[in-house]
Amino acid sequence: MSKMPPRILTIAGSDSGGGAGLQADLKTITALGGFGMSAVTALTAQNTVGVSGVHEVPAEFVALQIDAVAEDIGVDAAKTGMLMSRPVVEIVADRLRRHGIERLVVDPVMVSKSGARLLREDAEQALRQKLLPLALVVTPNLEEAVVLAGGRARTLEDARELARRIHGLGPKWVLVKGGHLEGAPVDVLFDGRAFTEIERPRVPTRNTHGTGCTYASAIATLLGWGRGVPDAVATARDAVQRAIEQSLALGKGHGPVNHHAIFGLPPAPEAP
Repeated sequence: MSKMPPRILTIAGSDSGGGAGLQADLKTITALGGFGMSAVTALTAQNTVGVSGVHEVPAEFVALQIDAVAEDIGVDAAKTGMLMSRPVVEIVADRLRRHGIERLVVDPVMVSKSGARLLREDAEQALRQKLLPLALVVTPNLEEAVVLAGGRARTLEDARELARRIHGLGPKWVLVKGGHLEGAPVDVLFDGRAFTEIERPRVPTRNTHGTGCTYASAIATLLGWGRGVPDAVATARDAVQRAIEQSLALGKGHGPVNHHAIFGLPPAPEAP
């Protein structure tokens, strides 16, 4: 009998264009050998150009989806994405605690690539106070890190300082993504004691829709396979690099990364 795949739950919004959101999450989870499950927090009318509409899912129904999955199938690791409102943030945090889900990756999705707001301002404090303390890993980009912790985001040292500040909010590990830094993109991983810098070559393409969702869900899947955080993050970054290098020129705006390119990465840790 083949080994049972890790059960990975994404709690996120739907992207009708298929490039980001829970669609990107489920593609990534599948490519890395996991069994993907979802709790939908919002429906978006979205394509490569922008978001033309958002239909929110009531917080109680988000909770019902999480309960249905956790009480029957079980959850080895989870990832949160677009949560939109304070009631959803609070009820997601409550259910994660209730079901004892400890391998949690929080992607603090705030604004889409096209500029649409995906987290209300009144939900930001709930994210800091309720959700971040539950996170094994939190994965803000530079702009999201500034919203969470204040400060500025111009240099690599700024990214380190932001990681320090966010770690003080309670997550065990902080990954500040450096895609918007000048020069080579350097991601900063911090556990409260030491920094690890993860650098990959910048790919000259505008087709990067879904990179953040792909990164976070890859980390969650690899954690579900039993990898440690530094190993999971580094391998997830390799997955994102492949997906960007083979990105798809679909649509009139920012095309999506290519999740087919992730297939072939070894999901489980190497046997000793």
